[in-house]
Amino acid sequence: MFESIATAPAPTVRVHPPLPSRAFGVASKEREARTALRPTRMDALNRLATKEERLPFWVRLVRNEADLRKAVHIRHAAYARHVPDLAHQLQEPEATDYEDGVVVLLAESKLDGSPLGTARIQSNRFRALSVEQSVELPAWMDGMHLAEVTRLGIVGGTMGRLVKTVLIKAAFQYCERQGIEQAIAAGRAPIDRHYEQLLFEDLFPATGFIPLAHAGNLPHRVMAFDIDSGPARWQQAQHPALNFFCHTRHPDIDMGPVPVHDLPASNKPAVVAPTPRRVSASGRGRELPPRMSNRAFA
Repeated sequence: MFESIATAPAPTVRVHPPLPSRAFGVASKEREARTALRPTRMDALNRLATKEERLPFWVRLVRNEADLRKAVHIRHAAYARHVPDLAHQLQEPEATDYEDGVVVLLAESKLDGSPLGTARIQSNRFRALSVEQSVELPAWMDGMHLAEVTRLGIVGGTMGRLVKTVLIKAAFQYCERQGIEQAIAAGRAPIDRHYEQLLFEDLFPATGFIPLAHAGNLPHRVMAFDIDSGPARWQQAQHPALNFFCHTRHPDIDMGPVPVHDLPASNKPAVVAPTPRRVSASGRGRELPPRMSNRAFA
């Protein structure tokens, strides 16, 4: 998956403006109107929050090649600590980093600008999610506006735990603003427990850990989080994360407006990936149909 044929450059990331709400090409004017008139739930809760918390770092979207190199540096260092066999393939930006419908988050220190953490969010607007190379998502997700969070990497120690939590909050904010319905994350042990604690649900509870092609074939639990109902479910569960995620303003998280990325070409080739095959519970692969989004992504 990480072939390096060092000739043609990778495509520049382009962030597209919002499009009308659609479900397999059929516009939903009622839903579109609701979205236009109502602020996102997490944004609304944060605006009403009585508490504001400043962080010793910023979290923002990667906007240029220098930002991306910072993200790749911390990504490689984090994987080198925990998954060294995969880390050597992550020393340079990946072709996915430059694709349409993909953004990279970067946490960097206010003190010296050094990178502290990163994560990548890929939507299914332009192609199937990376996880769909290895699994067939449940039928109830067909036609949904999905995003997959991958390549989460942070510094070690106490600061790293805070950075990870803030990156997850930033990812939730980005997904909600972009109209994502389900956020998918795959975690190897013991990282999967952190997603479980945040009320992500296992998409394949009977299967358990599944080897994923885009994660070095390491076993992961594939989990999903319903974005719209998240705050209500945290409230109902009296979740300790509720105040941090929904009732505390963090001005140092900057998820928008989404910039137009002007990343120059990297030394990665512009590879047109073949249509991936998914594996269902029965083990039979099938070709992925073209996927259209319910709403617009960047």
